[in-house]
Order: sequence, then structure tokens, then C-alpha cells
Amino acid sequence: MMAHLAPAFLALGVCIAILPLLRRESVFARSLMTGISIILMARYFYWRVTQSLPEAAMTADFLIGYPFMLVEATSLIGVAFSLLVLSRTIDRSADVTAAAAKLRERPPLIDVFICTYNEERPILERTIIGATGMTYGNYRVWVLDDGRRPWLKDLSEELGCRYLTRPDNHHAKAGNINHALQHVGLLEEQPQFIAILDADFVTKPEFLTRTMGAMSDDSVGVVQTPQHFINPDPIQTNLAASEVWPDEQRFFFDILMPAKDAWGVAFCCGTSSIIRYSSLIRIGGFPTDSVTEDYLLSLRLKEHGFRTVYLNERLTLGLAPEGLKEYITQRGRWCLGLMQILRGRSGPFSTRSRLSVIDRLSLLDAFLGWAAVYGIKIPGLIVPWLFLFFGIKAVHADLFELLEYFLPFYVWHGFTMAWISRGRALAIMTDVSQYIVAPAIIKAVITGLVRPKGHKFNVTAKGGDRNRRFVEWPLLRIYGTALAITLAAIAYAFLVHPRGENIAYGGLALAWSLYNCVVLALVCFVCIEQPRHRKAERFTRDETILIDDGSDSRLSRLADISITGARFVDEAPPSLGATINCHVYGRNITATVVRRTDDGFAVRFDDSVGTRVQAVRAFYAGEYVRSFRGVRATPVGKAVLMRMLG
Repeated sequence: MMAHLAPAFLALGVCIAILPLLRRESVFARSLMTGISIILMARYFYWRVTQSLPEAAMTADFLIGYPFMLVEATSLIGVAFSLLVLSRTIDRSADVTAAAAKLRERPPLIDVFICTYNEERPILERTIIGATGMTYGNYRVWVLDDGRRPWLKDLSEELGCRYLTRPDNHHAKAGNINHALQHVGLLEEQPQFIAILDADFVTKPEFLTRTMGAMSDDSVGVVQTPQHFINPDPIQTNLAASEVWPDEQRFFFDILMPAKDAWGVAFCCGTSSIIRYSSLIRIGGFPTDSVTEDYLLSLRLKEHGFRTVYLNERLTLGLAPEGLKEYITQRGRWCLGLMQILRGRSGPFSTRSRLSVIDRLSLLDAFLGWAAVYGIKIPGLIVPWLFLFFGIKAVHADLFELLEYFLPFYVWHGFTMAWISRGRALAIMTDVSQYIVAPAIIKAVITGLVRPKGHKFNVTAKGGDRNRRFVEWPLLRIYGTALAITLAAIAYAFLVHPRGENIAYGGLALAWSLYNCVVLALVCFVCIEQPRHRKAERFTRDETILIDDGSDSRLSRLADISITGARFVDEAPPSLGATINCHVYGRNITATVVRRTDDGFAVRFDDSVGTRVQAVRAFYAGEYVRSFRGVRATPVGKAVLMRMLG
């Protein structure tokens, strides 16, 4: 056994020895780690093809084994593409700081478009307040209302921005933006740049100044910034892991997009971006032949010589999908949009496209990231069942053989991804998030490739009543059944009907099935939506705050805060209903004492427009939202275990 495990121990020892000596920003270091990972993967796959395939004959082993190998090969090609991309990275912040200083003299005009369809008033109010409070010296804010709501027009006027609507919803978000482009193009003063915000994304005051600093080169058509979220996503919430596990988008925006930018293949993600107006007009506005018009925009601009660059700074805060249904809908739309692009005139094999080879390869990488990575999930469940129930050996190898060739790659790849991502990647949690959306992704891949046209843009709903526990039954039935079958297969093969060959091959199927059981159990828990009682996210603080109840000014300890209220630790709390002034967010805000606590009191901030404007701008300008710098497996495992145990 030790001889079979020796390569894995060697890989482990080398990783532990050299990783502390390497810099993450170094192309050499990243290329070394990803290159060795690809070599070990190739070693495993060579063994897989030459030693573990069933004989070519009309047997069940052959009919299952060879297609499974091809699916696995496609998935590994996708992994290789990803590793190649991650071998580089870039940080533009220093260059932006130098360039941004020059904008203060004659800042060009920017029109900020807030795109909205059916969002609630509190969400839109925060976005408008943030957008109208930026420190950039020359911009206009437009609310683009595809819901044609009179109250939103009144709110826009009250908060000092412009309101624009249209008679229909043709081409959804892209059509809404294009209608606004036509409108501002007829004004006496036309913008030089357009900033795009989704209805739930609140800007920090420096958003325009920083993004414009990356626009100093005339070849830049789009500057994209990351999407950060003020609330936990459904996986964080339903596994009770929001304090120790980042939202699912952190790897993409914090790690993958800077790597794509280093290769020159970063792309627009819609919100939190700024676009050169002249380049938009040159290509006829936002493209409308994909439901992911943002990605397609970058491709069309690239064909005309305009680049998309990525500024990895937290300049906006938005809302992650709060429910599992919305989370799945969003991912399915992204996948469907890419399939439409692949089948369109800007696809990787299109003879009409003027895209470079690297852009075409990037599209293939994105395709494999959806189709291959998610496509292997279902066979990964079924293949062990077939052996445990029926003795069908799709993989002709025992557990020790597999460990000798697969485990070194798994160890090295795991350390490489953890090092590059600063701990944002844990294999089991990645599998959970992928299984959650796998049915929708597989459907989107097939639908988009077979019928690329005529699909409706599905808006990701935000807000709404989240006060009750809710079970996503369609998904729970699928994965609850899969879990039951996996457990039944283990019991059948090792308890009810044990066979002699289980001694040789059963270890592999058993280990595989037990891992699947853990992942499927977590997926089932994610399907049970936990209630969210607060309308505004609350964040823990520990700082001294000056309060004034009209007769006395003193210091009190701030325990937590949101944009609607706060809680204080105080030995002599004011009486219930008392009005006090709190010096929070760097300014004085009026509040009412609404609750006594064991160690202090809680307040609700004044609901006047002026107070809300101050609170929103100061809250989103500060660092109240904690940023994940790294993830440790032990706290994540503890949180998940506590959730499973109730």
C-alpha cells in the first residue's frame, strides 16, 4: 500500500517545501505550479487510457467505460485550460492611481445608467443614493426604468437624478441601455463614457475616479470591476457558513478575472463597469443576440480593436441572489448566453469573426467550464452505482492503482489551487455549488446549442419576503433520490449481495460513493432554504461611538450596525423611545432607542430622506462589509457540521 501512496506523499512534501518560497504574483512561480499540475494530470490520464479501460467488445463494461473516459477527458482538457489561464495575473491598481490624479483638471462627462425592471423601492433607493454621491467631478445619473413605475420617477426626482423609460421591453436589458444611448446621443452635451449599474449595486464614492484611471489608453473600451455582495448567497446561508466561507463568485472575480486580464481576454460582466461611448456607438450599441449581452459586448469591441481591462478593486456592493431558485436562474442564464455566443457570428469557429486566436481559445475555455465540468457530474454519480448494483466496471482498476496515479495530481492540484486562490477553493464546496446548478446548466448547454435564438431574458429577482423556511423540492427530490440510491448501492454490494470481486474493485467504488454521499448530503441541506429575517444586512463592529441624548454627550461601544440601525454596549442605556444623536459613518445621525438588551441598547435610525442619504452613502463608503482574505478548511467544516447536526 505504501508503495502506491509514495508518489502522493512526494507531491505533498514538495508542495509544503516550496510554496512558502514562491510569490503568487510571479509568472514563473505560477507557471511552475500549474505546469507540474498539468504534467501530473497527463500522467494520470495516460495510465487511465492505457491501463484502466475495459477490452473493446460489445460488453456493458465497454459500452459504459469508453463514453465515461471521453467525458472525463473533456473535463480534464477544461482543467488544463483553466490552469493555463491561471499561470498569469495582473494588478492594475498602481497604474490607475497614477492616471487618476490627472483626471481632476478636466474630467470627461460620464453618464451613469442604473438599469431596473422590477426591483423594490428600498433597493433602488440605496443604488440611486450611492450613484448620486460619487466624488467624480462631471457625471449624470439616469434611472432606466423598464417597469414604467410612476413612483420611481418621483423617487428619481427627489434624489436628484434623471429618469428614462420606454414603451416596451424589447431586447430586455440590452434594449433598455440602447434606448438610453439613443436619448443621450441627441442631447446637446453627449457623454464620453457610460457607466453601467444593476439596480441593486451601490457604488463607493471613488468608483468613477478609479475606473476612469484605467481608461487612459484610447484602446481600452471597457473597464470592468468585481462584483462584491453585501449579503450571503444561498449556499452560505443554507449551510450556515457565511462567516467562514466566501460567496461563490469570489474565485471568479478575485482570482480568475485578473488572470484572464493578464492574457488580454477579460470581459464585461455588465454591472460595475464603464464603457467608452464612442466605441459603443461604433458597434451599434449593446449586442442583442445573446442573453449575456455583456460578454458579447467585449467580443464585438475586440473585433474593432477595443480592449476590456479588469480593475480588481472593491468599488461597488450589490445583492447576491437571496434564494436558491434565483441563484440557479442566474447561472442558467449565463450558461445559455455563452452557448448563444458560440453559435453566433462571434463564436470561436466563426469565419465572420475577427477575433484573435487567444480570444477564440478563451471562448473554448468558457465553453468547457460550463459543458465539460458540469457534464461529468451526473456520470460521476451513476458509474459507481452500476458497479455496486450490477458489477459493471467502467474503470478496470482497484483503489490502490487509482491512488498511485490520480492522488499525486489531486494533491498537487489542490495545493496549487489553494495557493493561487488564497484558500478560496475547497474541492468539496466547489462540488456542492456545481451540483446545485448542474441540472439547469446541462439543460442550458443543450438548449443553447440546439436552439440558440428566441430565448427570454430571465431577470434575477432581488428582495421580497424571505422570512420563512422554504424547501426547493424539485432539486431536493433529485439529489435526495441520488443520495438514497448511493446508500442503497453500498448496502447491496457489501451487505446484501457481497461478491468476490468487491475485494479487488470494491474499494474504488466504495471510496467514490462515500465521497458522493457527503457531497449529496450537503446539497440536500442547501435545498432547505433558511429564513432571512432582516431587510438590511447587519455587520459586527467593535469601536467607540459618541452619542448625545440631548442632555449629555458620552462614549458608547458600537456592537453591530446596518443602514437602518445599530446596537450599542452601554452600562447606562437611554430609556426606550428616547431620541439620540449617534456619530456613526463619520457624521451625526438621529436615532430612536427601540430595544434594551442584556448589555446595552439598540436604535433605529431616523427614516427621513436626509438621514437615509447620509446613512447609505457613509455605510457603503466604509469598510463595514468584511472582505475574505482566505479560507481555512477547519472552520468551514465545523460550520457545515453544526448545520447538519441542527
